[in-house]
Amino acid sequence: MTQNIDGHFDVLIAGAGISGIGSAYHLQTQCPGKSYLILEAMEDFGGTWRTHTYPGIRSDSDLYTFGYRFKPWVGPPIATAEEILNYMGEVIDENEIAPHIQYSHTITAASYSSEEKLWTVRATNSATGKEKTYTCTFLWMCQGYYNHAEGYTPEWDGMEDFAGEIVHPQTWPEDIDLKGKRVVCIGSGATAATLVPAIAGECEHVTLLQRSPTYFFPAENRSEFADELRRIGVSDELVHELARKKALFDQDETCQRCLTEPDVVKAELLEAARGYLGPDFDIDKHFTPSYRPWQQRLAFIPDGDLFQGIASGAASVVTDEIDRFTETGLLLKSGERLDADIIVTATGFNLSVLGGIPFEVDGAPVDFSQTVTYRGMMFTGVPNMAWVFGYFRASWTLRVDLMGDFVCRLLNHMDAEGMDEVRVELRAEDKDMEILPWMDADNFNPGYLMRAMHLMPKRGSNPIWEHTQDYWKERDELPTVDLTAEEFVYSRRAAARSTAA
Repeated sequence: MTQNIDGHFDVLIAGAGISGIGSAYHLQTQCPGKSYLILEAMEDFGGTWRTHTYPGIRSDSDLYTFGYRFKPWVGPPIATAEEILNYMGEVIDENEIAPHIQYSHTITAASYSSEEKLWTVRATNSATGKEKTYTCTFLWMCQGYYNHAEGYTPEWDGMEDFAGEIVHPQTWPEDIDLKGKRVVCIGSGATAATLVPAIAGECEHVTLLQRSPTYFFPAENRSEFADELRRIGVSDELVHELARKKALFDQDETCQRCLTEPDVVKAELLEAARGYLGPDFDIDKHFTPSYRPWQQRLAFIPDGDLFQGIASGAASVVTDEIDRFTETGLLLKSGERLDADIIVTATGFNLSVLGGIPFEVDGAPVDFSQTVTYRGMMFTGVPNMAWVFGYFRASWTLRVDLMGDFVCRLLNHMDAEGMDEVRVELRAEDKDMEILPWMDADNFNPGYLMRAMHLMPKRGSNPIWEHTQDYWKERDELPTVDLTAEEFVYSRRAAARSTAA
């Protein structure tokens, strides 16, 4: 549908990353009469896959589940950023989403009027500096969960003394020269596990420095199941559907085993590491975490490339804490010194709650930490808005698809009932429930989430007021949510509003 990209829209989508593009597809497919606009701060689509340009950048989820359910994936399960961007570009082209995207527009404020049942959104064009104002009935927040402009780097003593270069992967310099350099990469998550093997053959030597170990799951970057289906002539669409079901079955089985037999899973993961690193490598020190598998994200390493880099001698791993930076590198708490020309701080994200945008409802600022979340996607006191926050133990995009169905069903229900506003409110049975942090730290506790938990919306002890992080449960529950239930409060505007731009 061709439309004017200024003025009023039925739905405004924030962000043209994996969440925003998927949400746009569902909106125009399931609510074909709705006008919509996507506002994207960057100069092109892609979100994370446009922001991150460090060597080796790739998915840490398989593309059969990280890809959309409606668009077959035909490449290897773990894909490069370039492959993911190409895939997203095809979705945009095939579904004519491009005319609905306005790039280089950063949302600076969003305010809701209960009288008009409208959001007013201000955005600044980064190319011209000009501010634009839009109105919409529903706001679909798909901007992600971290600050794209700057990653998290702890403050260590002596950083100003280091004579070399300090780099965060999220802001990787285009002109960095690694040839002949000694590199130390601080971190133990998926970014470090991706970057270290990618540069191991380019620099003189790279050392992975981790304060504590992470579980890694090495496996071939191929799906034998999908390959066999293709070999016998099954269509790409059916291969995608079946490979997706198989991947989800395997993931669910692994998650359940991590809860019911964590010691067995732990032993299997450590044995897999020994298969690459050999019997004499100190697996207990460097690759045996203190937590159970999947209490933090289980990092997949395709073809065991991180272990291969260490086994070859091009990379090494040190498990220790940093005492301070020195002129030539790092002094560790053990007294060991690591010399370096370049230090990479693969130390994580700065979590951002709804893009750090100032929100108001009826002139009052919204403090999201004082709201309670409805299933991790809507918030008490904030009407006509949904936030896409994906899964940690399963692919983020699985929730994009589920929420796409839910939001579209909600919008269609409102139209059918002649309603202009929906709010979620605590029910009578919820008044005395316990109000808790967004995430149970015993369930999932990555550093970036723990550092910012005080900023996040709250959850309630009653099930509908929490983000379960359980795709397999939500897959069954979300399609059957009763939109007439007590927690949904609908209303109409007092008088018809002209929709002329």
